[in-house]
Amino acid sequence: MSIPDHARANFATLLRAAADGNLALMECADAITGEARYVICAVGRDGTDFVFTPFGHLADGNPFDAYVPPSATLPDEPAP
Repeated sequence: MSIPDHARANFATLLRAAADGNLALMECADAITGEARYVICAVGRDGTDFVFTPFGHLADGNPFDAYVPPSATLPDEPAP
């Protein structure tokens, strides 16, 4: 599985924001369900205004239950 360029660029931006101390955790409402989400945002400036760019939200509950890691063998490759 290959990570797309836009995801790599967003991750690089997130790393720069973290290194510069420009991250925020904001409570937002999910646009579809209205449920509370805790969103990781990069913080920038536009003149005297702050600009918050959302990157994703923290997983509810146990994140190990929410995600499955990539398999060691791609579907179209023979097993080792």
